[in-house]
Formats: sequence, structure tokens, C-alpha cells
Amino acid sequence: MMKSIISTDKAPSAIGTYSQAVKVNNTVYLSGQIPLIAETMEVIEGDFAAQAEQVFKNLVAVCDAAGGEINDMVKVNIFLTDLSNFATVNEIMSRYFNQPYPARAAVQVSRLPKDVEIEIDGILELPSVN
Repeated sequence: MMKSIISTDKAPSAIGTYSQAVKVNNTVYLSGQIPLIAETMEVIEGDFAAQAEQVFKNLVAVCDAAGGEINDMVKVNIFLTDLSNFATVNEIMSRYFNQPYPARAAVQVSRLPKDVEIEIDGILELPSVN
């Protein structure tokens, strides 16, 4: 098994005992991203849509650092503190992903780190190099 740690300063650094992502062979497991601005490590100001947009920007940065792109994600897990924001997530997600879309789960949780409203993690499958 070839395991390597993915890290980039273009996404928020880990705020606990985890890595931004871990690559095993061609599969990359992305840790949850919350709406932190990488340069300041502060939660982005604004409404839910601003938070969701920042989370997708963070995911893009980690995917890029892993050698892939967000459309290489095969599974996405979305954690929301209010499922009534799901339509907004769909609208923003449609700007980042092309069809066919990744598999996805969305769950409502009572609380997220730093009291944000959204967190997303997922699995990225890097294209095979021939």
C-alpha cells in the first residue's frame, strides 16, 4: 500500500489530529472542510451560501493538491445544521461538478466545528496514469 499525506496552504490547515487528505494508491480520502479562509483560519463572513461556497473552494484546493480536480470526486458527504439549506447546496454544487455527479449523502447534525453551518468530506479517485 502506497500511502501519502496531502497538504496545501491553499486550504485551511488541520485544526486537530488529522490530515487535509490521505492518498492511498489512486484514491484520496478528503477530510471534512468547513468554511474557513485558509489565509486567516477564520470562518468566512456572510450567510449560508457564502459558507457553502467557501467549503467548495477549500475542496477544490485539496483536490488540486492531490493531483486531481473536484470532478474526480466519487463520493461526497454533506453535513448541515439545517436541512432547509439543501437547495442552496445543490445550486452551489452544480457550479462545481459536471455530470455524472458523485455519489452523495446529506445529513443534518446538531453542531459542527466552530459553529459553522456546513461541512463536506469525500473520496477522490485520481485518473490512472498510463
